[in-house]
Amino acid sequence: MSAAGLKCPGCGSSNVVEDDLHAQRQLVCADCGAVASEGLLTHDTFEGRDVSYSWTAAVAKKPCLNQINGQQRVTAICRALRVSKEIEDQSKTYFKQAYEHQSFIFVSLQKKENLAGCCVLLSCRQLDWPITMGTISSLLEADTLMVGAVYQELMKSLKIQAPLVNVTDLMEAHCQEYKITPHDVHEDLAEDHRDLNKRALALVEVAADSLIVTGRKPVPLMMATVFLAWQSLNPNRLRLKTTLKKFCLLAKMRKHKAAITRVAEIKGALCKLGKEIPWVTDAVTPENVVRHVEDIVKNRSALLRSALRTHEAALQQDRDEPTDEESEAAQRPQANWGNRVLFAPPCVTRAKKRKAEPESLKDVTGDEDISDGEIDSYIRTPQEAREFALSQAALLTQTETSK
Repeated sequence: MSAAGLKCPGCGSSNVVEDDLHAQRQLVCADCGAVASEGLLTHDTFEGRDVSYSWTAAVAKKPCLNQINGQQRVTAICRALRVSKEIEDQSKTYFKQAYEHQSFIFVSLQKKENLAGCCVLLSCRQLDWPITMGTISSLLEADTLMVGAVYQELMKSLKIQAPLVNVTDLMEAHCQEYKITPHDVHEDLAEDHRDLNKRALALVEVAADSLIVTGRKPVPLMMATVFLAWQSLNPNRLRLKTTLKKFCLLAKMRKHKAAITRVAEIKGALCKLGKEIPWVTDAVTPENVVRHVEDIVKNRSALLRSALRTHEAALQQDRDEPTDEESEAAQRPQANWGNRVLFAPPCVTRAKKRKAEPESLKDVTGDEDISDGEIDSYIRTPQEAREFALSQAALLTQTETSK
């Protein structure tokens, strides 16, 4: 069969035909026998170039087993959190990019496992899906500090920034983690998540006004506000007798140790505001303040202003009519100014006390006399004893000579 339009590169003849005698079909010149075209060996992108082995025999690079497991872990975390398809796809993309990045090639398997959760956390924060690092750590059963370190390394490696989130953004998602719906618990203990979220947010605002939020981790604070919100929405005898530990067991949540302290701090702030409610005649204490939470959150701004005025008036009265003890206290420097204000940051109210110096180290100038017994206690070897004896003899001779 002749190849139309093709000429022999040797003699220029147009009599070029197909040659089927070889493994590859070739176009040869019927006049001089020169090869006009080698067909498949030099077609398309390989035309005029040497064909390497990698182009002809190489296969597509397949992900390793750990990378496949990591992608499956990303999918499992996304399904557990019920995030959108967009977040799941972006998390998988971030995981593939990070896994193949040089920063995560020679790292431990545990760090690669945490990387999957960090990719989900990064995608959630970029796409405004409220979630905490503590939640990711719980799903991974990993230490929060380690997850945080991997998260920072992830953003640095991929050169990606994620917006910071505050407690109010996280509260709705956090409330849904508590299994206290009518399908989960008894009717007297059940609560709607929307009502719980609204009351918990109001308590967060009280905590913010009282500077309790300053510098604090969000999860223990949210747990404390959810617990108090649950008690205050229906302050019956059963709920008021329930401790934070029992509440977490009831709601199938892992209790944070710091949440107990946050509960006490928020109750203290509520008491300061509850004392300003005009129609409350009984004393407001941490034991009964939960019953007044609804009135406190509804009138929070007015009660806060009233509490500040009351506190300032009490301070002014103390300055005008000081007692003997107060006069002595005024003359001493006050290390903690948080005692003079109604609300102060935790770093002031709970400042760490410095260890007191031992009595033996006080008023030491370095010029004190050293007793013979103390000198003997420093002598350890016979050579040191001989040297010390010789020095003492030389000193005695020098003293007698000077006389």
